[in-house]
Amino acid sequence: MEKTQGRILVIDDDQDVLVTARIVLKKVFTEVTVERDPANMYKLLGRDSYDVILLDMNFKAGATSGREGLHWLKEILRKDPNAQVVLNTAYGDVELAVHGMKEGAVDFVVKPWDEDKLLATIHSALRLAHSNREVQLLKQKQQVLSSDLDRQYQEMLSVSPAMDPIFETIDKVAATDATMLILGENGTGKELVARALHRKSPRAREAFIKVDLGSITESLFESELFGHTKGSFTDAREDRPGRFEVANGGTLFLDEIGNLSLPLQAKLLSALQNRQIIRVGSNRHIAIDIRLICATNMPLYDMVANGSFRQDLLYRINTVEVTLPPLRERPEDVPMLAQHFLCSYADKYNKGCRDLEPEAMYKLTHYRWPGNIRELQHAMERAVIMSEGNTVKPDDIMVKSEAPAGPTLNSSPATSAPTLNLEDMEREAIRAALSRHNGNVSKAA
Repeated sequence: MEKTQGRILVIDDDQDVLVTARIVLKKVFTEVTVERDPANMYKLLGRDSYDVILLDMNFKAGATSGREGLHWLKEILRKDPNAQVVLNTAYGDVELAVHGMKEGAVDFVVKPWDEDKLLATIHSALRLAHSNREVQLLKQKQQVLSSDLDRQYQEMLSVSPAMDPIFETIDKVAATDATMLILGENGTGKELVARALHRKSPRAREAFIKVDLGSITESLFESELFGHTKGSFTDAREDRPGRFEVANGGTLFLDEIGNLSLPLQAKLLSALQNRQIIRVGSNRHIAIDIRLICATNMPLYDMVANGSFRQDLLYRINTVEVTLPPLRERPEDVPMLAQHFLCSYADKYNKGCRDLEPEAMYKLTHYRWPGNIRELQHAMERAVIMSEGNTVKPDDIMVKSEAPAGPTLNSSPATSAPTLNLEDMEREAIRAALSRHNGNVSKAA
């Protein structure tokens, strides 16, 4: 019979108990360690980790109070807070063992053992140990992934006075749980502000969950946000938590909230007012503890006036409100942002370019950037890809044809792109490369 993977430590001053434990447990588990002196547990726990520790309650001759066992239980948990300790107690000391469980033990067994009962208890504690380890690992992975994801949002780069009120608001609001509404055109950095608020808040170690409400259909809204139970609809093959539950303890960022229909606005408002949700297919209320941040590029106040957005929902989400200025209103930031993206993509694509020709910078600073920072970022990525040598030239920068350009710039169609569709941009980039090399495919490649 294949043994169960598990490291078991038995601490008992009775040699007969240790021999019996080794015989019984060694048949089932891969590694069993026995120890008569509980003081040696400092050395044992300092050198190794154990899935389950079977601990006697009394060690000195004639002792029956169980105080020694409680003392060593506390010492074990102080040394390893994640230890799964099963107390080994004599018949009649069950009340004492229950007290030990309140102190942190996971279970107890009564001597003399029933072998099946002992193995069942150890198996149960082992499963708990593995589950706790998996949860801890998932939390660590989540922290690493969140940290990696956040790297692109680490700094809000600006030297423009237009951004000063935004930074001041973030500093004032971050430490609170106040709901925040972020307004602004597409590409101005609304998610970046939301992440900055989360990162500076007391909830920073918990999850930051983004929901793009513009991409969720009405039929899936409740399931996505509130979760569902198995069998609640055709494709519900298992219980699934919604975004509110996943974000519990952390921050929930609802992007494009202006896209919600009135019926969905009512459902969202109910959840926010009651601070609880109900999964689809269930009647059980689940309490939620989130910090809510919302964002939109739509004119919510005009929508309230024409009846397409609920006024009570607007009041619920805009305890603090900021409007991000478009890039055309912060022209001082264009050179700095362009250089930042240039270096970032040069590293990503292993390119040597680190500078922009003056005419290229002129082209960047004399364009109105209707797509804001996101458009500038994409333009610099394309420029790095298209560049030859260590300097980005004007022809490497492709922006919309309606953009004003400097008098010395090449205004051929190859330097502009009619759309921001990635495939169209790639097509124009290939055409520009072929044109530059007079149709020589090898050089263009």
